[in-house]
Amino acid sequence: MANPITLTSGMRKNLFSLQKTQNMLETTQTRLATGQRVQKAVDDPVNYFTALEHTQRADDLSVRKDEMAEAIQLINSANDGVEAITALIASAKSLAQSALSSSGSESLNTLENQYNQVLSQIDLLAADSGYKGVNLLAGTLVTQEVKFDEKGDSKLTMTGFDATADGETLSLVTVAANEWIGTDEQPDLTMINSAITALDNATTSLRSEAQKLSTNLSTITIRQDFTNNMINTLKDGAGNLTNADMNEEGANMLMLQTRQSLGTTSLSLASQAAQSVLRLF
Repeated sequence: MANPITLTSGMRKNLFSLQKTQNMLETTQTRLATGQRVQKAVDDPVNYFTALEHTQRADDLSVRKDEMAEAIQLINSANDGVEAITALIASAKSLAQSALSSSGSESLNTLENQYNQVLSQIDLLAADSGYKGVNLLAGTLVTQEVKFDEKGDSKLTMTGFDATADGETLSLVTVAANEWIGTDEQPDLTMINSAITALDNATTSLRSEAQKLSTNLSTITIRQDFTNNMINTLKDGAGNLTNADMNEEGANMLMLQTRQSLGTTSLSLASQAAQSVLRLF
């Protein structure tokens, strides 16, 4: 049986030092390549799992941020509808005001028909103001919930309203045939002025609903900005716990390469010392 090769004490120490330096070099190279000093739980359990918790919460909040962005679009679509309906009410009021100074059944009937057409357009416009299947102008039974935090405990519930012409908000009614025609084919000032008053009330009601939409929009926008800042804070926190200091790792690389070179030289010198013993024979 062959005798095992036995290293001298000096060679064994130098070899062990070289192996340790090589392991440290590999670790430093990995950190420089990935930019992270904690990649697995074994690297630093506390920092790893804390950073993982921050990252997971940031991901959950990102989903909420997307939901808030969709809620903002929903409000914008409803607000677009409100603005268009307000313009239609102004158009209907212009027709009614024109009727005040008109005369003759034909002219007044034409204005009545145009007025009714505008009211029918209000209904169509209200129906077209939805976003992704939700329409805040379709009635008070329509609600949309917006969640802000990752658990869904912090939220805002938006309630719709009826924006149709004869709905609860506007309370406008179509004009019956010859309703605006008084005696001697002159305009019925009482009926026409009543319609104008109803239009003014409808405009006031719409503005009130628009203010509610604006408040909801402001709230969601503020929470969206807060959520975006919180996501950045969480990601920065996770990075602080796991990211490598590239300047420090670069300096470590130079130091370890120098140590490796010195270790190789030292091992070579120890080997030469052993060879010198052989020359004695």
